[in-house]
Amino acid sequence: MTCSVPSASFTDLAGLWQAFVEQSNRGSIFVTPRWQEVWWQQFGAGSELCLLPVGSELSPLGFAPLMRSGDALSFIGDTDLFDYHDFILGPGAPEDFYDALAECLLNERWSSLTLTSVVEGSPTLDLLPGRLRDMGCEVEVAVEDVVPGLDLPATWDDYLAGLRKKDRHELRRKLRRLDSFGSYRLVEASVESLEQDVSLLLDLMRESMEEKRDFMVPERETFFRRAVADAQDAGWLRLFFLELEGERVAAALCFDLAGRRLLYNSGYRLEQRANSVSLLLKALTIQQAIEQGLRYYDFLRGGEQYKFHLGAHSVDLFRLKAVR
Repeated sequence: MTCSVPSASFTDLAGLWQAFVEQSNRGSIFVTPRWQEVWWQQFGAGSELCLLPVGSELSPLGFAPLMRSGDALSFIGDTDLFDYHDFILGPGAPEDFYDALAECLLNERWSSLTLTSVVEGSPTLDLLPGRLRDMGCEVEVAVEDVVPGLDLPATWDDYLAGLRKKDRHELRRKLRRLDSFGSYRLVEASVESLEQDVSLLLDLMRESMEEKRDFMVPERETFFRRAVADAQDAGWLRLFFLELEGERVAAALCFDLAGRRLLYNSGYRLEQRANSVSLLLKALTIQQAIEQGLRYYDFLRGGEQYKFHLGAHSVDLFRLKAVR
């Protein structure tokens, strides 16, 4: 059996693929067909698209969103714009999916397989390495990064009570200090103002950190704008601003999907650094997520200390590499 379907496209597979993502406990925007198609259109030149239905083409067990460069097979995308990667599993037994995937891979052309950004607890880490070794592959699995996250309680008071004493005291102190500077509010981007709001987000990102200025080359800015507009169309976008005395001084780009809020990027006015406006905006988006009944707040890639001050626990990402 082979999984390759030369005519398969994002459009062909999108409906069932998206349904499988939404059924997953760890569904995220990065494994949706929308996000991956936007990335592919922007950066896929020079690689071969390998969208593989796993199992029966008419009733697949899941999907393998892969691309090939020469003899190297990998997930679509890379770690600069994707915080998670994984295979897309349907509701059946994971063992059946990985049995079929192994047979798929046996019939594909590749000498190296690199699977980045697979989160701890994924069945990919438990079930795929042994099957690859049975195929005669050398397999290495290593920690790649962390994606801190927070299980959201029922109320804001419960959230505050769950913080470490020092962190709770500091957050309350910073909120009181913000009150002393005048009126502030949490505002969201609208469909009508989205283009202007995204431009402000990008300006605040560049202003707040040199690394973000260097990161936001024209190709990535184009991707950002397209991905944000697509997320708005899908109903996942939550672009927040902290407005202080009528001025927007911090921004946080989030996505809500499958009961989870993902904090993708942020920026702020440097002149407001002493007022901790970026951290406070993130705290306010946590508060709003709790009020909306979301289950999990995902700070995404990177072990910055502010995430742990806001109550996150550490979650590992892994890289799996196989050579045959």
